[in-house]
Amino acid sequence: MTDIKELGEFGLLERLTGDIKPGHGVVKGIGDDCAVIEGEDFYKLVTTDMLVSGDHFRCDWHSPWQIGWKSIVVNVSDIASMGGLPDYALVSMALPDGTEVEFMEEVFKGMKDACDSHGVDIIGGDTTHGNELVINVAMLGHVERELLCLRSDARLGDMICITGDLGKSWAGLELLRASKTGYTEFYLQPQCQLDTGRMLAPYVNAMIDVSDGLASEVKHICRESGVGAEIKMKDIPISEKTIEAGSSLGKDPLEWALSGGEDFELLYTVSREQYKNVKSTGPIVIGSILDDGVYLFDGHRKPLKGGYDHFKRDG
Repeated sequence: MTDIKELGEFGLLERLTGDIKPGHGVVKGIGDDCAVIEGEDFYKLVTTDMLVSGDHFRCDWHSPWQIGWKSIVVNVSDIASMGGLPDYALVSMALPDGTEVEFMEEVFKGMKDACDSHGVDIIGGDTTHGNELVINVAMLGHVERELLCLRSDARLGDMICITGDLGKSWAGLELLRASKTGYTEFYLQPQCQLDTGRMLAPYVNAMIDVSDGLASEVKHICRESGVGAEIKMKDIPISEKTIEAGSSLGKDPLEWALSGGEDFELLYTVSREQYKNVKSTGPIVIGSILDDGVYLFDGHRKPLKGGYDHFKRDG
């Protein structure tokens, strides 16, 4: 018997879904931030994310409103990475014994406020009993055919860019784990880059949201596009607040940027010719697309390591 830790999250998914072929009307199935389905005037986008108490939030750290907010925003971020707009959400919840109605009212208020902020309607879902609080959101959206962005569209010579600083979510998590105050606000109430994604969509090639750390997302783009990449370590954006958190905890914020996840920035590739058209969004250039190999350059090229894995995590 094989323990799932031996394969890791993505190895498990590949083993389980390797023989699944896209069905009728499926433009893109497994392997991107959203599934893409043929529509009458647009492509339809479908994504889903599950949040489990103790793994993705803690009730002694997060307010119930923040739990609801996050459950919606993580899905909107997937839609944003495809260049699209979110439309509808289906919310399913497993509730443990002792759950208070007033707590769930606040969770739902957080969901509703996030939906209102991003143009989403909640249209249904399901509830059941469970040992832990679990929230799963399935989200439907759309994107114009000419604006669809996939992980698989990176081109040799593209510039690799990021929309903002990295490591900030994991900085907050580590501070809370250590019972310290500081830069925790982004971890507790993440934001996504929906408007920026729409601005980028006409000009970029590949795009993905940073939910599992920079290293994982770069590797996803390279694998799906059949290319390589070089990331320049000195250009990876890490804020002063994140650096201060690392200093206070004796930890390297670069590791948080590469492997922490849940920053929900957009990582994308853009040709040098199109770069002028995305400059107004404030891109941070961190590397370039190569023909093969995935490297971190710190004065010398070395393999890019890191990335968050749900089944290989250390806490």
